[in-house]
Amino acid sequence: MTQQSTHPFQLPRFYMPYVARLNPHLEQARAQSAAWAREMGMLEGSGVWRRSDLDAHDYGLLCAYTHPDCDGPALSLITDWYVWVFFFDDHFLDMYKRTNDRAGGRAHLDRLPLFMPMDLDSPDAVVPAPENPVEAGLIDLWRRTVPAMSLDWRRRFAESTEQLLNESMWELSNINEGRIANPVEYIEMRRKVGGAPWSAGLVEYATAEVPSAVAGSRPLRVLMETFSDAVHLRNDLFSYEREVHDEGELSNGVLVLETFFGCTTQEAAEAVNDVLTSRLHQFEHTALTEVPALALDKGLAPQEVAAVAAYTQGLVDWQSGGHEWHLRSSRYMNEGAVEEQSPLHGPTGLGTGSADVRALFAAVGAERLRAYTYQPFRKVGPSQLPDFSMPFEVRINAELDSARSRLVAWAHRMGILSEGVWDEDRLLAGDFALCAAGISPDGSAENLDLGAQWLSWGAYADDYYPLVFGNRRDFAGAVQCTRRLSGCMPVDAEEPVAPANAMERALSDLWRRTSRDMTPQARRDLRAGVDAMLESWLWELGNQLQGRIPDPVDYVEMRRSTFGADFHLGLARIEQGANVPPEVSRSGPVRAMENAAVDFAMLVNDCFSYQKEVEYEGEFHNGIVVVQSFFGCDYPTALGIVHDLMTQRVRQFEHIVEHELPVLYEDFGLTREARALMDAHVRSLRYWMSGILNWHQHVRRYRADHLAARTHGFVPGMIPSPPGFRTFASGMPGSWNLVGAPAVF
Repeated sequence: MTQQSTHPFQLPRFYMPYVARLNPHLEQARAQSAAWAREMGMLEGSGVWRRSDLDAHDYGLLCAYTHPDCDGPALSLITDWYVWVFFFDDHFLDMYKRTNDRAGGRAHLDRLPLFMPMDLDSPDAVVPAPENPVEAGLIDLWRRTVPAMSLDWRRRFAESTEQLLNESMWELSNINEGRIANPVEYIEMRRKVGGAPWSAGLVEYATAEVPSAVAGSRPLRVLMETFSDAVHLRNDLFSYEREVHDEGELSNGVLVLETFFGCTTQEAAEAVNDVLTSRLHQFEHTALTEVPALALDKGLAPQEVAAVAAYTQGLVDWQSGGHEWHLRSSRYMNEGAVEEQSPLHGPTGLGTGSADVRALFAAVGAERLRAYTYQPFRKVGPSQLPDFSMPFEVRINAELDSARSRLVAWAHRMGILSEGVWDEDRLLAGDFALCAAGISPDGSAENLDLGAQWLSWGAYADDYYPLVFGNRRDFAGAVQCTRRLSGCMPVDAEEPVAPANAMERALSDLWRRTSRDMTPQARRDLRAGVDAMLESWLWELGNQLQGRIPDPVDYVEMRRSTFGADFHLGLARIEQGANVPPEVSRSGPVRAMENAAVDFAMLVNDCFSYQKEVEYEGEFHNGIVVVQSFFGCDYPTALGIVHDLMTQRVRQFEHIVEHELPVLYEDFGLTREARALMDAHVRSLRYWMSGILNWHQHVRRYRADHLAARTHGFVPGMIPSPPGFRTFASGMPGSWNLVGAPAVF
């Protein structure tokens, strides 16, 4: 497109194969929203907007494009919600961001949840008198919306609203400190700050409510998250000039990549568009493959299947409509964009593309093709290791030597070394007791044994899945195996699965010893962490069967699950108990700190295991491979990108501990005991990172001589499967990663 030289870059060619449609009730929504905004005090006199601002932004057009099929009253209500959220954003900017008034911003945000009571008719639902247009608008909208929705939806929508509001403090903190987030942190936090998960809740209101049985499932979560990423990254491209140049914002994806890669603004914009395109591809893949399988797996009724389909189509409509609105709204850099980037014509709806084949293939690019054309078992030579940044000390538990011998004896008792997947040499080469000793340098002998055994079980099971199920393309068998393993972890008085092989026997033993003194709720939380890890192995297996290399965002997020992070962090929260409020544990700074530690540790594994996985196992679930595929670069370049990301994650961890946690403690008024528990959690994460790096640097597992001697790392033998499965005598090796082994203190 042709733009004036005053603009920082040219808008890239967007991938948007869906034709935007306009709701016929547009004028009604425009008139209603203007009257409502004036009634709530958002226009003249507010110091934020005048009527001319509201008309120029045209939120009625946004909602008419993004919700083309709902009736007039629903469209008007949804438009009022968007008027409210954009007013909140501009009000917060004027009142707190530009003035750097962090205390005032915190006090403002703390009151807003009071205006979203779950039960409007409850005598406990006492709502304070609104003190500003934001509060007045929120309680009015809440009262008009929630009677039509279930309690489950209300909780989910209230949570996404609170996250949208509270994470504005994260943006304000970055402005105060002059800090630009790293790309992984940015995309993760942008989902909350940007509000697309909140928008997805209104898509449910406009189309159909998602059944509670699947609302929290991975496929529905991926739909929402990829939808969110695409919405936010598109907005970043259009709003760069206003946010970065005019408002001094630091939370913009173009600026983040521009800073991270040291490239020009135009190059950063093209890179953001590449990520945006990739997220849309992931959305389509999930909608067309994983969501139908989920409906079958959960046995959804026809009306429930129809609700999920309507919701999915609603997200598609939002994407195409939101793009069309950005091309026209006065808020954004879009001069001439309507003519140059007019909608591609062709069939409409999910799964249909555009008749403009040349433009469509240009938008898809080589990245999508590379993701399905991986060449396994390539000769890559010894893994190249960068200079790892590790500012935290390494300490080793004094019980290490005795724990090593006890681990071998335990593995023999469980049968792990007698089923053909592992032998004693493979166990010794892994030296999981060393890993546990570094993670828990002050733990008791009993806890050290538990840690080493959990690590060994996770690694063994992670090997088992691709070897047994991947080799014979038996996804159904893997699903059944996963359900049996989950059944080995009873929460209350239910009868556990009777172990039928070493994997089930070992998990049953570990679960009994780990959970025996826990409350039922703690056991439920802990099992959820292990279940998340098991489900992530199915994700890996599904990618293996399809030959699909995930994109970097999807990979990093799922790698946390394959790493066993939910399990590890769940144990930490159980130790904190009620002394640390749950809203602190799930706050943005704490989650970002934990994810920084997890990301560093899992990327360390990817660096060390590159040769093992690529050359000897034909595996592609490795961060370096993912970066190579996505950016079309060579091994050293991809390693450099991964190493830089690892270094940034360590720096981010230190930054959060030094600057953000003290503010968080003050914001929530934590007791001395709660602060001590959080400080202990920080220390444990430091030992976790340093202990895992130290373990990789000393074990034989990833050394070239050991890999060559193992001849693809597989000891031939008969491998028994869970009951009901046939056995086989040999097969190609599976992927072993530390990420499959949860780290236990």
